[in-house]
Amino acid sequence: MTEARTSTKTVAIIGAGPVGLAAAAHALERGLRPLVLEAGPEAAHAVRQWQHVQLFSPWRYNVDTAAARLLAATGWNSLEPEVYPTGRELIDSYLAPLATRTALRDVIKTSHRVTAISRVGFDKAKSRGRAAAPFEIRYRNGKGEATMQADAVIDVSGTWFSPNPAGGNGLPALGEAAHAARVAYGMPDVRGAQRSRYAGRTVAVLGAGHSAIGTLIDLAALAKDEPGTQAIWLLRSNDPAKAFGGGSADQLAARGELGMAFAALVRSGRIRVETGFHVTGINDADGRLQIVAGGDRGIDADELIVATGFRPDLSWLSELRLRLDPAIEAPAALAPLIDPNEHSCGTVRPHGARELAQADEPGLYLAGMKSYGRAPTFLMMTGYEQVRSITADIAGDKAAAHRVELQLPETGVCTRGGLESIAALSGCCGGPTPSGVDSCCADDAKAKAAGRTGCGCS
Repeated sequence: MTEARTSTKTVAIIGAGPVGLAAAAHALERGLRPLVLEAGPEAAHAVRQWQHVQLFSPWRYNVDTAAARLLAATGWNSLEPEVYPTGRELIDSYLAPLATRTALRDVIKTSHRVTAISRVGFDKAKSRGRAAAPFEIRYRNGKGEATMQADAVIDVSGTWFSPNPAGGNGLPALGEAAHAARVAYGMPDVRGAQRSRYAGRTVAVLGAGHSAIGTLIDLAALAKDEPGTQAIWLLRSNDPAKAFGGGSADQLAARGELGMAFAALVRSGRIRVETGFHVTGINDADGRLQIVAGGDRGIDADELIVATGFRPDLSWLSELRLRLDPAIEAPAALAPLIDPNEHSCGTVRPHGARELAQADEPGLYLAGMKSYGRAPTFLMMTGYEQVRSITADIAGDKAAAHRVELQLPETGVCTRGGLESIAALSGCCGGPTPSGVDSCCADDAKAKAAGRTGCGCS
């Protein structure tokens, strides 16, 4: 079965997450015909997997402008701009109304899993006349396999369902698949829906990003209520302070506060830290996991949470001509702006169609988290600016496509040194440690002076 095309430019949008819905909203405003293909049973399927997580950015950064205009026509009340929503609130207050109460409800096709994209009548090797041929999108739904055609494709399918493995070399650790029942990825809800799995257990968390930090903080909180719960932080780097972020210098305050809270927990000893830990294998040790880091080094745990980031699934794009950076698998023109080897701090400047278009496959764009490949610095508002520019480009408005309409907040500052550098984070739990005092911050120093034990700011 093949869906028919119309005289209006058809844009296939792969994924009905926040950026995919924003792309559809902008496409409608441009007079284009968007069709959103979502693999899950409802819009925002990936967001539902991390709905327990609070976002680092407040509402003013999480609502797309074109989407807001669609919602306003339904009587939707705008949200408090400085409130930080959870994933659940993002769905309930914004994404679900956008997908079900606006014109987008007629263009979203749920349970439509894209399996391949090509050009009608052209395989990857054939060139002459290729750019004029429409895209052919093959997908699978409840009725079986089918195809549709489109003039342009925006792939905003994200990376949530293709997490990086535990192995320090980018490959699954030996034994990782065999012990899959006790290995989780991303940021599981350790204090809520999956509490029974982690309560009273020794849990190793591998990674140094915000998902790892948030999970470790949640495990430390769980340990207060559930005796026997122990968190072990497995860190590939030798410098834990790199994970503490920019503190009060971070213009996304919630993100800065997370890093400061985590720094205090590490300093207090409530989280065991294993630095320079490059996982090579996972073995069984009398019913527990033995997590090995080469040679004779290893730790025992009941559960392992792998929070080492994500990578794009490029399998259904294999018949298209892609120019991707060989290291981070982002569009070649975007990669230098976001390469984590060069951009561990500071800002990534706004960008759009110019950086995201595939020169050898006109009409194809990677956007949203997928456009960042393996880089971890993506912000939702960046995705909104991407698709605003892309839809303008598809509609032929090159001036709007090249215009920048986004001011990004600072992503933080670099920290250097070991655990002692926590004290340099201005504003950490009341300010830096007083000179000559053995504490992690000002509030902790006051607590110790008053005779209290533990970390006074935790």
